[in-house]
Amino acid sequence: MKEYERLIGTWNVTGGAEGTVTYRWLEGRHFLAQDISLTQYGQPVTGVEMIGRLKPFGAEEPGEDVHSRYYDSQGNTFDYVYELAGDTLTIWGGEKGSPAHFRGTFDAEGNVLDGAWVYPGGGGYASTMTRAVG
Repeated sequence: MKEYERLIGTWNVTGGAEGTVTYRWLEGRHFLAQDISLTQYGQPVTGVEMIGRLKPFGAEEPGEDVHSRYYDSQGNTFDYVYELAGDTLTIWGGEKGSPAHFRGTFDAEGNVLDGAWVYPGGGGYASTMTRAVG
């Protein structure tokens, strides 16, 4: 999970959803929590996302993929798979390889993540995160 250190901090989000998100380590640094406070489609949305490698009951080691579950103030629960390759972050909706996903690229300083959410059928929106506090 150490490769996800670059997400730690508070980010200003612009694009199809606007507001702030904060990524923080949970004790032990095995999991990240993301605290979300956004406005999307004119509606305020707050939520939390838990991000990490799955280690089911009885497993000796965690799995390879980084999974997450998101819970929000509108009653939604969404599952994602995170994939970080170099400076490109992909967040797959549901499972790896899904047609619903976010893909963005960090700038050279690691203070801007610029990309877009893509939805099946041609939907989606641009999304940029700019580091506010590191």
